[in-house]
Parts: sequence; structure tokens; C-alpha cells
Amino acid sequence: MSDSALWTALADPHRRAIVALLLERPRSVGEVSQECGLSQPSASKHLKVLREAGLVRVRQDAQRRVHALDPAPMAALDAWLAPYRTLWNGSLDALGRRLDETAPDTPEHPAPKD
Repeated sequence: MSDSALWTALADPHRRAIVALLLERPRSVGEVSQECGLSQPSASKHLKVLREAGLVRVRQDAQRRVHALDPAPMAALDAWLAPYRTLWNGSLDALGRRLDETAPDTPEHPAPKD
């Protein structure tokens, strides 16, 4: 799996919807197709891209193929996002402090004490 394949796979909104669906539990192509409002051939193509990117693995269950998320690429994505999350958290904390300072004096938002 390359970083490029991972980002390309997740760039498509249908594939992100499939990833979210598979987060709940493994599913067959038919279930993915029905839940995402896609034709079965379209769902199969999207699942193939996700498999090739390493995001999804497939197992045979009698006559059907069941697709499940592979957590390893998500862990790599999470590690890549970690420094940005720190940046966002700092900005959100500063925003929260500013909002607290400017909030009207109400029981839910008492005036700051000097």
C-alpha cells in the first residue's frame, strides 16, 4: 500500500461512505451496494480500490465475499495526522478561552474573575 493509493482511495465520497459503513461491521458487496445506494458493479469497483489501497480485506463466506476494514492503514493515517491534531487542539483551546472571555454574564457563563 502506498500513501498515494490510500489518499486516492479516501478522496472519493462513495469510498469514504463505504469505509464508514464497514466501520460498523463487515459486509457483503450486496449490503454495501444497498446501504450506499450504489449499483452492485459500482460498489464492487469501489471495494476493489479500497482493497488495493489496503483499507479493506475480503474473506470468502460460502457463496459470498465479506469485506472488512483493515485497521493498519487507518493507524498510519492517524499517525500522519497527529502533529496537525496538536495544532488544531491548540487553536480550538485558544478559541474556547476567547469565547469564555466574551460570553455574556449568565448562570451558564459567569463573568471571568480578575
